[in-house]
Amino acid sequence: QVHLAESGGGLVQSGGSLRLSCAASGIIFSLNIMGWYRQAPGKERELVARIDNVGSTRYADSVKGRFTVSRDNAKNTVYLQMNSLKPEDTAVYYCNVDFVYWGQGTQVTVSS
Repeated sequence: QVHLAESGGGLVQSGGSLRLSCAASGIIFSLNIMGWYRQAPGKERELVARIDNVGSTRYADSVKGRFTVSRDNAKNTVYLQMNSLKPEDTAVYYCNVDFVYWGQGTQVTVSS
């Protein structure tokens, strides 16, 4: 059974930083595409960043240069380092495996 546990969300002021973590179990972590998505109130869920099994990354245009996705296969964990946060980054952030499995989400709130 696949289980994803996100952590690291919270309240931060505009310009601040947060690091999200997603610990995965029930999968062969090193083989999977890991993604971070977010959903703001009244909006559809959108891709923020993803990293494949060889470390190739992809980012939404809105976060390029500010966010960095990384993975530690030894710890079965994927990270999202978020810098220069903006109020429009406020959303629930979800971890995803292979476009199929989802975590429960972690709230990120950026105050102006």
